[in-house]
Amino acid sequence: MQQTQTQQAAAQQPVMMRPPQVITTKDHLYLKDQLSWELIAMKKCQHFAKECQDTEIRQAIDKAGQMHQRHYNMLLKHLKHDNTGAMNQIRQLQQQAQPS
Repeated sequence: MQQTQTQQAAAQQPVMMRPPQVITTKDHLYLKDQLSWELIAMKKCQHFAKECQDTEIRQAIDKAGQMHQRHYNMLLKHLKHDNTGAMNQIRQLQQQAQPS
């Protein structure tokens, strides 16, 4: 019952079509972990594909490795966005909102 409620709530959330202008520290740490996981998965797939004797299984493992590489590259592309300007704007807005 609780699982279906969680799934319904997740399905109702809007999809972000482009990355946010500002990446918080928590987001940065999560993305750093995700990059590490994708890189490890990619390297494991490459290793086990080389070890595999069955051509069909090797191709399936290669395909999975390529998927992890695409995910890694996509995350890197999103992280190359310059975050400094957006962070400065937020700081200025916060300073203006604080009572003197």
